[in-house]
Amino acid sequence: MTESGSGDLAGRSLARLDGDHVAAAGAYRPERAHPARPVVAVDAMGGDHAPAAIVAGAVAAHRESGVRVVLVGRPGQVRPLLAQHGMLGEIRLVAAEDSVAMEEGALASWRRPRSSIAVACQLVHLGQATAVVSAGSTGGIVSLARLRLRNLPAVLRPAIAVPLPTRPTPTLLLDAGAIADPKPEMLAQFAQLGSAYAEVAFGITKPRVGLLSIGAEPGKGNKLARRAFELLSAEQHGAAPITFAGNVEGSDLLSGRVDVIVTDGFTGNVALKTLEGTAAFTAGQFGSALAASRQTRLGALLQRKELAALRYRLDPETYGGAALLGLEGTVVIAHGGSTDRGAAAACRLAAELARGHTTERIKERLRSHRQGHFLRRT
Repeated sequence: MTESGSGDLAGRSLARLDGDHVAAAGAYRPERAHPARPVVAVDAMGGDHAPAAIVAGAVAAHRESGVRVVLVGRPGQVRPLLAQHGMLGEIRLVAAEDSVAMEEGALASWRRPRSSIAVACQLVHLGQATAVVSAGSTGGIVSLARLRLRNLPAVLRPAIAVPLPTRPTPTLLLDAGAIADPKPEMLAQFAQLGSAYAEVAFGITKPRVGLLSIGAEPGKGNKLARRAFELLSAEQHGAAPITFAGNVEGSDLLSGRVDVIVTDGFTGNVALKTLEGTAAFTAGQFGSALAASRQTRLGALLQRKELAALRYRLDPETYGGAALLGLEGTVVIAHGGSTDRGAAAACRLAAELARGHTTERIKERLRSHRQGHFLRRT
């Protein structure tokens, strides 16, 4: 489908908006979104618990945090849920009769050109939304977002950035699955993307960047890691310098040694899933140990506040999901199993990134490199 065809699609979808939002004298004319008052287009059909949990989360973000949201999905399923929450006439609904299944991957961009995530991305492309949130298939989201939103100037490939629960601020891991076999230049560029994100989302003035490898020494790692190390070292003295701390190992993922960890999408995704599985296993074993005797149950009761804080910090839904960085628009990928709490956190994160002008900050960081090695596209 051509870009003009996509625009017609969004126009038809907007024309089928909830009757409460159609002016009595004519067709609905949506206002253009602005970063100061971001509008988040939410894929209501994406996720294991969609649309009920996604709609509930969008409603919570709107009511509790004032996030302006537009739900995109099947009206026959979404409108009754809005009615249950008493939000008909308060939250806009854009019709999209198709959706991307959780098992679908990158080919979804061609198989599902009229899906809910495609229409949500098109709303951003047309300026009628500022950000996109979806808990659907990661591969489908990445492919559709790249097709509809396009890369920022000089960006080779977008990267998925995921916050890890370190202290005092989270550590950002990227890429967590957008591209499995990147070029070394892409890893160097990921450091710029991650640094801009950490500045906006976590308020870190000079984020420390580490390169994930099999040893801390500069010569460790495969060809990709060794060449990326050279490029990252050179980036410390560029027009948009990064603070490169050298190689980090798997044991440093949760140590808080650095603020941004750069790696390829294959390694990053394996590392992330390993951490999630380990955290779930540890939580289960810890819970069993606390319930093993009367004394341990009493101890848990006395420490319930601290245990609740720990559970909150380790819960993936606390952070709202991953950000797809490097596109002409903000895209947040929520966890596929997101509940209403996770969906609400994703909406808040998307609005925060839009208000923080994350895309513009990334543009500023990359502008000085447009004549350099980042322009050697693959």
